[in-house]
Amino acid sequence: MKNNTENISFGAAIKALEEGKRVTRNSWTSKFVFKQVPAEINAEIIPKMQSLPQSVKDEFMRRGGSIFYKNQLAEVNAHNVISGWNATPEDILAEDWNILD
Repeated sequence: MKNNTENISFGAAIKALEEGKRVTRNSWTSKFVFKQVPAEINAEIIPKMQSLPQSVKDEFMRRGGSIFYKNQLAEVNAHNVISGWNATPEDILAEDWNILD
């Protein structure tokens, strides 16, 4: 469902992402992009994380500290799969961005 902010530039879409909103393009079906919220994951949570391979957990535990998530963009597809997202030149130059929130 789209709101009334349609057919905007990538720059306007980035501003919306920085405000915590979701964005999509007209050419995408059931896919959107969001900016991950910066977060600190405390060391005691690391062993329970399903999203990390054991070798990565072991390294974080060896280092004895927290994990820090910073500025990242992620996409969510129609099957609720979240993956990292990087804009292509086509995305950057597009004028068909829409703010979903």
